[in-house]
Amino acid sequence: MIERFYEFGLSDEVLQSLSDMGFEEPTQIQKISIPDTLKGRDIIGVAQTGTGKTASFGIPIIEKAIRGKSKKPAAIVLSPTRELAVQVAEELNRIGKTSGFISVPIYGGQSIERQIRGLTKGADIVVGTPGRVIDHIKRRTLNLSEVATVVLDEADEMLNMGFLEDMQTILSEVPTERQTLLFSATMPEQIIRISKKYMINPKKVKVDTKDLVASAIDQIFYEVRHGDKQKALTRILDVHDPGRTIVFCHTKREVDELSGKLQQKGYDTGAIHGDFTQSFREEMIAKFKKGSIDILVATDVAARGLDIKNVTHVINYSIPQNPDAYVHRIGRTGRAGKEGIAITFVTPREYSQLRLIERVAKTKIQKGKLPSTKEVKEAKEKVLGEAIEKIIGEAKHEEFYNLVDDLCAVFNPAEVAAAALSLYSGGLMVDDIAESRGGGQQAKAGMTRLFLTIGRDDKVKVGDMVRQISESSNIPGRSIGNIALFDKFSFVEVPTDEAENVIAAINKMKVGGRKVRAQTAKDNKGGGGKARGGGAKGGRKSSGGKGGGKGGFKKRR
Repeated sequence: MIERFYEFGLSDEVLQSLSDMGFEEPTQIQKISIPDTLKGRDIIGVAQTGTGKTASFGIPIIEKAIRGKSKKPAAIVLSPTRELAVQVAEELNRIGKTSGFISVPIYGGQSIERQIRGLTKGADIVVGTPGRVIDHIKRRTLNLSEVATVVLDEADEMLNMGFLEDMQTILSEVPTERQTLLFSATMPEQIIRISKKYMINPKKVKVDTKDLVASAIDQIFYEVRHGDKQKALTRILDVHDPGRTIVFCHTKREVDELSGKLQQKGYDTGAIHGDFTQSFREEMIAKFKKGSIDILVATDVAARGLDIKNVTHVINYSIPQNPDAYVHRIGRTGRAGKEGIAITFVTPREYSQLRLIERVAKTKIQKGKLPSTKEVKEAKEKVLGEAIEKIIGEAKHEEFYNLVDDLCAVFNPAEVAAAALSLYSGGLMVDDIAESRGGGQQAKAGMTRLFLTIGRDDKVKVGDMVRQISESSNIPGRSIGNIALFDKFSFVEVPTDEAENVIAAINKMKVGGRKVRAQTAKDNKGGGGKARGGGAKGGRKSSGGKGGGKGGFKKRR
């Protein structure tokens, strides 16, 4: 098996460009497809994004083509989206830089006159969306009569977007004596029919999705109530301090709201979705590439074709709606064999969707524990300490010496310093997050919501609470409803007719020598509200006072 690019027998110019790009060794799809592609054979490549597909067809195209022979393109690449067309053209230009090859992207949303000028100057390779390619063919500004190689990139996505007729029209415009390369994440029947009609004895090469996902990407999910997602995200950002991060949301509105909130909190954040102009999206992607922003919040418009190096984290703020979307989203990190982290927020109701993704994508997503309040504070203190060191190093503090002297004449110097840090940092406040079975702000019919002065910091788990409440108040564990467990307090739903009994029982308990107090929650609606989740039946083992586990929740004797 080939292990280095020079083993393909490539020219010095192409090898120099690959070296300049930082390519060290071929990816799996490149190893198995480039040799036959260089020989002129038609190829069907089944591989997901992030496997190095662009170079797998770009290297042979540039290696085989004769530059400067004609102003007509020697190759055309069809892409389903504007973003992918731009990304592919950029990478082809990098591969062909030393050889002098020019790749031009053409797509809707950009001035067609500007594209015409680019084509008139001469393009060795044209990369375009099907609709815009046909526009240029009809205008006679694009002549495909000398095309030697056609690439159908993300062919299944082009079919999903209704480009079948456009693809067939374009294929009819290129010479019959040509090489055709087709790349697709899946192989629906229509793709098979296209390959039989327009390809000659194609060789099928495949990269297993399981190998792609499992080998390079650390996959984690966190169970988070819908209303706590934003708090959970900021905890992860504060403690893990990731590099380039893409956060995926379902809706444009969610993208706008989340990116706005993150910006207000001081995170360097940008956003892209379908309602933004193409120029704005390109500008935002360019900023993300350069590192001007660290976090890009996006809808699935960016899931395909967004080729940005060194994305360390992908965060599914909203769980993907299908397994294929999950694979494409997390494919933005862990690219070309590099390590990456994919995080998915899952609400209690979304576990079935999570298991479906695992089953279809043939992968395992591990459950993680969100950073604690203590870990967030420690992370913020570290950042604060670094900021203070920088100020001292740059001597920006010297103008305050007189004020410090005046304050220290009245207060202890340590108090003055601590007060200044508190003022500067805003008190290092950390939003609390519930660990729940269903959650909800209102008790459902027939239930009363109780507030308890006990939480995760007391080493208490949901199962402990069910078991101890059941044993102390003599009510069945299955009758206990939703439990929302915070760091220092919790909420529990109990049958309304047993509420006083449960309150009295809990008020007799101690945890670590400290009395526990319970009372009716202030936001309780007297049993008229509707709560999310399935209460005690939602996956928690508890019946007749049994179940739960060991913990620090003890009854006073």
